[in-house]
Amino acid sequence: MPNPGQPTIGPGATGEPVRRAQRALRRTPDLGLEVDGIFGPKTEAAVKNFQHDKGLTVDGIVGPHTWAALPDGGPMPTLQQGSTGEVVRSLQQILTNGAPGQWNTTPQGVDGDFGPHTKSSVEAFQRWGKVTADGIVGDQTWSVSLHAMTSTLETEVGLKYVIG
Repeated sequence: MPNPGQPTIGPGATGEPVRRAQRALRRTPDLGLEVDGIFGPKTEAAVKNFQHDKGLTVDGIVGPHTWAALPDGGPMPTLQQGSTGEVVRSLQQILTNGAPGQWNTTPQGVDGDFGPHTKSSVEAFQRWGKVTADGIVGDQTWSVSLHAMTSTLETEVGLKYVIG
């Protein structure tokens, strides 16, 4: 089960279980859904659409059957200056490929080391994506839509880096 041990949640719920459900719904993909940890009308509508599409009872509540049908809602890793590895390398590749004509600042290399140039590129990407430009790649930055809403930074970098 991709979302083990999750509580039943519905309208009015808040916190990490809601963020997990929202991330999972974005991966269905429902790219318009914001990961904010608040189970409001947009999250309820997304749940109902997902339930309808999967042939589940359409009640807008994320219980055991809906959790079981959703993809893994675990977070992507938080990346910042000092982070290293393949996920950083993948991020740098996407930032390099999209920079021309978009955010115009590359990480100046694809080496898997999140240094000051990668931070500058992330900040430029964040400004382009209209999220807080703090140089830290977390939920908001992973959710920035690319390519006219057909993908996000998260889907382009790859979900194999999800923290279960």
